[in-house]
Amino acid sequence: MNHPTIPIAVAGASRQRKREAPKGRRVDPQALAEVRALLGDAPRERDLLIEHLHTLQDHFNCLPSAHLAALAQELRLAQAEVYEVATFYHHFEVVREGEAAPAALTVRVCAGLSCEMAGAAALLDKLPSILGRAVRVLAAPCIGRCEAAPAALVGQHAVPHATLDTLLAKAGAGIVKDTPAGHIDYAAYRAAGGYRLLRDCVAGVHDVDSVIGILEASGLRGLGGAGFPLGRKWRIVRAEAGPRLMAVNIDEGEPGTFKDRVYLERDPHRFIEGALIAAWAVGIETIYLYLRDEYHGCRALLEAELDQLRADPPLQRMPELILRRGAGAYICGEESAMIESIEGKRGMPRLRPPYVAQIGLFGRPTLEHNFESLFWVREILERGGDWFASHGRNGRRGLRSFSVSGRVREPGVKLAPAGITVRELIAEYCGGMADGHDFYAYLPGGASGGILPAAMGDIPLDFDTLQPYGCFIGSAAVVVLSQHDSAVAAARNTMRFFKDESCGQCTPCRAGTAKALALIEAPQWDVALLGELSQVMRDASICGLGQAAPNPVDCVVRYFPHELGLA
Repeated sequence: MNHPTIPIAVAGASRQRKREAPKGRRVDPQALAEVRALLGDAPRERDLLIEHLHTLQDHFNCLPSAHLAALAQELRLAQAEVYEVATFYHHFEVVREGEAAPAALTVRVCAGLSCEMAGAAALLDKLPSILGRAVRVLAAPCIGRCEAAPAALVGQHAVPHATLDTLLAKAGAGIVKDTPAGHIDYAAYRAAGGYRLLRDCVAGVHDVDSVIGILEASGLRGLGGAGFPLGRKWRIVRAEAGPRLMAVNIDEGEPGTFKDRVYLERDPHRFIEGALIAAWAVGIETIYLYLRDEYHGCRALLEAELDQLRADPPLQRMPELILRRGAGAYICGEESAMIESIEGKRGMPRLRPPYVAQIGLFGRPTLEHNFESLFWVREILERGGDWFASHGRNGRRGLRSFSVSGRVREPGVKLAPAGITVRELIAEYCGGMADGHDFYAYLPGGASGGILPAAMGDIPLDFDTLQPYGCFIGSAAVVVLSQHDSAVAAARNTMRFFKDESCGQCTPCRAGTAKALALIEAPQWDVALLGELSQVMRDASICGLGQAAPNPVDCVVRYFPHELGLA
């Protein structure tokens, strides 16, 4: 029986030959050579992915796709994994094939609330035409310089009280780096008795239980926002099986907050000694310092001072101090998101339990602290817990560093008694309201801490005192509004911030912040729908960003109905 013959033509490589070649994007040899040259002898470890991305970004002013593929090969990672990390952070500029690279210079103008009140919108409107196409102008989230509003960054150079003329001059002169100066350096700190307390602790002059007891007696609590008692945290982590690690949060991304930067620029070794004492007490051999990327001058300062410390350590077998650089993500101020970022991943908050004190950095028990919490350790141990606790007003104990910005005559970091009221803070520490401005409202705890009217300006400012009013003190970032401002505009500014900074992991926060912004940008607010949305965000968001984002909106409805035409 005759059967038709069907000819088979072999076109191209066989399936077997295709299997022998790697799938996906092929690595460009030139890009691979350039990546290898830039990384040099740096370890090719997974947790250094963000550090290596910064190396490429700083050199090329962007992250070309070919170089991301090459970096993935160097680190033995999937290209998708490198790409998802690079696109998560604001300060990485991924350039795909066929796309133009960004301008050689970027000017970031802070669009945070304090800077908006000081005229940032006018700068953003006029700068592009003045600077031309050779300079890219971006609106940035809070850059931690609210006391010098409006603030901007020319490249990596911070410009306080920015004007069109100063930004044009800086950009034209190519001043794009920050040079730290005026701080207490390592030699001066040692000459004034610095690290003596640490050496005494290691030598056995002080025992761990007595040191922790002094801190507990002082009432010192975490000063990054959560307010967890410091001494109790040391005991909890110390009780966990070693090896243990430590992570210091210097991300400070809450709009209105800048106290950590100010203290770091003045006296960096005071907090380092506090961290080393904590490491001794808890039994920690490695300390990670996580610094927000906008603080370029602080990073240069810390790198230089840590080099001095390592060259002439105050004790033998000093714990290793590792500085890690953020990449522009507010969410990394949340402790578990920060830990993910230190590990070289996207800054996505973890579900809890387990808590970071149990399973934290690299799966180890981790002591996590805010910068300022450690800044106080040395002084409290030298002067006694009773000294710190003796300060306070209205039945509160201790001292608080308030970051004050907005419509006051003298903004800045104000060290004041815990429990002081905002009215007292303005009058006694800020020189009163600025000329032509009357006290109208205030944010007691930054963007997420809510908004209160001036009529409620006699509430003690401290942990646990503001919750009955739907607010909290957080990191003590106080933004003062006057009759020239409105709570509605403040709520819109903060919600824009939260929408942009949501990590996107959970729907209540990702979709909720976008929906809330759309609702409050409307001429008439749907108060009932906003109330339902607020409750869902509070109940179902994974972390504090989504849970606290509705605070300013709820406060406007509750305390400023006249602005909505509801009074």
